[in-house]
Amino acid sequence: MADRQEIDAIVVGAGFSGLYMLHKLRGLGFSAKVIETADDVGGTWYWNRYPGARCDIESFEYSFSFDEDLQQEWEWSERYATQPEILRYAQHVAERFDLRRDIQFETRVDSAHWNEESKRWDVATSDGESYSAQYLITGVGCLSSFNKPDIAGLEDFAGETYSTGHWSHEEVDFTGKKVAVIGTGSSAIQSTPIMAKQADHLTIFQRTPNYVVPAQNHPNDPEFIAGLKAKYGEFRQAERESLLGAARVLPQTPKFVRDIPEDEFQAEMEQRWEMGGLVGFIASHLDSGSDRAANERLADFVRAKIRDRVSDPDVAELLTPRSYPFATKRLCVDIGYYEIFNRDNVELVDLNATPIERIEAGGVRTSGALYEADILVLATGFDAMTGSYNRIDIRGKGGEKLKDKWADGPHTHLGLSSVGFPNMFMITGPQSPSVGSNMIVSIEQHVEWISDAMLHLREQGAETFEPLAEAERDWGEHIDELFQMSLHTQANTWYLGSNVPGKPRAFTFYLGGVQAYGNVINEIAEKGYPGFVIDGEPKPNDVDFEGHVMALMPPELQAA
Repeated sequence: MADRQEIDAIVVGAGFSGLYMLHKLRGLGFSAKVIETADDVGGTWYWNRYPGARCDIESFEYSFSFDEDLQQEWEWSERYATQPEILRYAQHVAERFDLRRDIQFETRVDSAHWNEESKRWDVATSDGESYSAQYLITGVGCLSSFNKPDIAGLEDFAGETYSTGHWSHEEVDFTGKKVAVIGTGSSAIQSTPIMAKQADHLTIFQRTPNYVVPAQNHPNDPEFIAGLKAKYGEFRQAERESLLGAARVLPQTPKFVRDIPEDEFQAEMEQRWEMGGLVGFIASHLDSGSDRAANERLADFVRAKIRDRVSDPDVAELLTPRSYPFATKRLCVDIGYYEIFNRDNVELVDLNATPIERIEAGGVRTSGALYEADILVLATGFDAMTGSYNRIDIRGKGGEKLKDKWADGPHTHLGLSSVGFPNMFMITGPQSPSVGSNMIVSIEQHVEWISDAMLHLREQGAETFEPLAEAERDWGEHIDELFQMSLHTQANTWYLGSNVPGKPRAFTFYLGGVQAYGNVINEIAEKGYPGFVIDGEPKPNDVDFEGHVMALMPPELQAA
């Protein structure tokens, strides 16, 4: 084994988190190395190359704000950028800031063990290199570990098999083929309209239908973009002061759904539908995310739209969600998804009526029939939030494995760090806003907080930094309190790990919103990091987590 290399920080992952973290650390004079499994930058947008892959946040919002020249020079072609365009953007960022020279590609972090004697992380990588780092920073992504389904006979399939979470880098031609797609989540909703146009026959296997709203995608208007760039600073501030990290959205209606007359309600919902995108439908009204009756009124509006778009009423009914509240699963946006079910070459199979029994050489066998296929597509999602952490042998104080500590669900303080794992920071880790927000806004929020904390430690001459156990417990209770107040309790979703057999049921992101969360972590930094232990000296938490959420609630909701 090569000699161990001394470095200030090892960053795991060269997606947007790792790229900005590296740039930020360099600017502060820290030595850093990024370890990346792929052969290029991009993270999620490197791997997710399935047909039709797009971001569901508007392109000009899903971009970095830390450099004015960068945001002025880059031009997005569409409202919702495709995967190739987002990947080009990541590559442009890497080139512009000369980041690749400090990224080790085609390499995995096999292990990261806290060395209690040196008070540093011992990191071993798949290429045989060994590092001693003061800080371990993870930018592993929330949706980057593919969830391979446990279906009997999967290896027996004689045709081509692809997974949307780890797609081929070569173009896949579906022309003249019988294609079977298992799953109807976001990746299937984006990819099947393209497959339907090429395939001889497309069979879609659905367990749970999704609520889908239109993207209303279009080329970006140059005049609109010029106006945006003229006041990008104000726009970015509005993102940080929003619930979801997005500023161009119809605002929350300051009324309870129950109080809105039907004609007024329909007119407003039509306006949201015409604007499109998921952001305008999430927390659209004061009670839409907490009152089931109010939520049902929104759900009925979307259900009616499904019936309008799908000709066969029986198929429309199969595509209509009824078993969980609106927007408690990740709300999907589409470009022509429902319309494919009006095509003669597309068939929908209800797995609740006829479950899959096994995969055979020639196709998919359910309890009702054998569906022939030349190509099998697994659109079965991800082992979200914690899956990528569990694939690394991370051990903290006393040799405790992070995987063991999180056996019943993630335990963190602020989604940034975890007790027993000093000097380990997580960018958009579980129990932070992460997947409940515009990820780029949350990434910048975390990178800047982490780098400020590291700078504080350097200025203080301190070696170690980890959460106080009481603060981690209080944060976990706060996460659960917000969860219990919401309708998310009434849905089985990947937010809870429900899509992975055997995974503990635990809600994994912060529901208080981007602005409230930012106010919490900023107060902690300004006060000298209460709720943390610095070089063995605990600083009791005195930050009112709930108070930050309540302070941003409309008076009507506080009164309720």
